[in-house]
Amino acid sequence: MKQLLTASCLAFATMAGHAGVGLMELPGAQGDGPVTVFYPASEADEPVQRGPFSLQLAWQGTPVQGNGRLVVISHGSGGSPWVHTDLARALVTAGFVVALPEHAGDNYKDPSSPGPESWKRRPAEVSRAVDTVARDARLAPLLALDKVGIFGGSAGGHTALVFAGGRWSPARFAQHCEAHIAEDFSSCVGFITRLHGDLLDGLKKAVALAVIRYRFGDDTLYAYHDPRVQAAVASVPFAADFDMASLAAPRIPLGLVTAGKDTNQVPRFHSSAVLAACQDRCTLIAHLPNAGHGAMLSPMPPLRLLNGVERELLGDPPDFDRSVLPQVDARIVAFFAAHLQPLQQRAQ
Repeated sequence: MKQLLTASCLAFATMAGHAGVGLMELPGAQGDGPVTVFYPASEADEPVQRGPFSLQLAWQGTPVQGNGRLVVISHGSGGSPWVHTDLARALVTAGFVVALPEHAGDNYKDPSSPGPESWKRRPAEVSRAVDTVARDARLAPLLALDKVGIFGGSAGGHTALVFAGGRWSPARFAQHCEAHIAEDFSSCVGFITRLHGDLLDGLKKAVALAVIRYRFGDDTLYAYHDPRVQAAVASVPFAADFDMASLAAPRIPLGLVTAGKDTNQVPRFHSSAVLAACQDRCTLIAHLPNAGHGAMLSPMPPLRLLNGVERELLGDPPDFDRSVLPQVDARIVAFFAAHLQPLQQRAQ
């Protein structure tokens, strides 16, 4: 941890000069959705409205030199870039450029194909987002893309684990749900419904398993490698479908953020299983014992816009204090600063 804190202090010191957090949207490659980019900008932040989110950013601001490194954020199922603005701001303040691809069929505009079908596509979408940034004439001269970081939460955490060397299969997803449908119901069905201890529970489980058995019999072990990605952070990841042996010795530095009251991805099947596999070969960046699944969504979507199931699964438990999140963001920044060797630090 001392190494992480030292790296964080150096990273923040390099960026005392930039005025604001720039925001731009780049057209994605090969028919992908837009790539949202946050970056050090010369202009000051001003009010920017994105959906229900009132943000302070420098829209289309002029990019300025940061620390020369890129971090990609992979959003969760049905997610948007805006719920990661606070982490993006912390990274940009430390000099990083931050890119968020829009994952096809699993974003806030189109949630039509979440789960294993999206998980197959996501790693390549991350790589194409790096390519998109590399082609931009404003950003490319400011970056060295031989060391890129990835942060992901929930389904995005699954993506981060793939980059760390994890191998998974749809059949393992189905096997997990067969064995633990009652204990980890939300992981298997998503934000559609919950179990309530009533007469409908049996029907819900039977229907869910029938659909899962029909759709997810593929026992292919999926893997992906992009040599540019050199550090990964997985927050409350979906992980029950991984061959845990593939995560016992992560291919790149791997950090985890865990939430003790996560009812969407119950820790003992997911984040705790990863930690048990990698032990001291990965880093527990932060454990939030009173946090739920949506803790790292910051800013949090207005609860009035979430349906009842989403509020139950993403809303904060009563005893969770969001004032700890800037400290968690700082630890994530420090992890990337330590493992991606920002150019200005390397020269010191």
